[in-house]
Amino acid sequence: MKKIFILLVLMTAVTAAQNMRINSFSSLFSDQKANRIGDAITILVVESSQASNNAETSAGRQSDLGFSAGGEFNGKGIPKVDVGLNSNNDFKGSGSTKTTGMVRTKISATVDSVLDNGNMVIKGSRKIVINGEEQTIHIKGIVRTSDIMADNSVLSYNISEAEIIFEGSGIIDSAQKPGWLTKFFHWIF
Repeated sequence: MKKIFILLVLMTAVTAAQNMRINSFSSLFSDQKANRIGDAITILVVESSQASNNAETSAGRQSDLGFSAGGEFNGKGIPKVDVGLNSNNDFKGSGSTKTTGMVRTKISATVDSVLDNGNMVIKGSRKIVINGEEQTIHIKGIVRTSDIMADNSVLSYNISEAEIIFEGSGIIDSAQKPGWLTKFFHWIF
């Protein structure tokens, strides 16, 4: 009887054993964080970039060549000869470039795959259309589970190999591009 009781206890323990990583999403004591393929995660895109470049060039060249002759012969003057050659070449150039950009948005992504070390490959996109203007945001990269915050979100600068692409099309986008005639003249000249 004791052997049957011990066998039942062992069988119950084996069947009731849980994989804590798989069942953590339903736990009352842990946060719901993305950790499996198909799980959703919120990306807080907070990107800021600033670049500046200045260049200045100055070059100069100057050449002078002169020839002069004069004299007298028996008290009579010989015509005076004076030859001069002057060359001057000067160049000054300068340029300046400054670029500043800032993007802030939230986008949801899903876990596309889980790597052997536990890091997750995420992908997501969002399309917004307002008055015929279409804006599409694509994001993908690799997220460490330790970078996921308690509210199941991650900051974009914690995504390694991140690709964040903003694309737009519509009337405003078309107005910012040169027309076909302008493109033709740029191609010729």
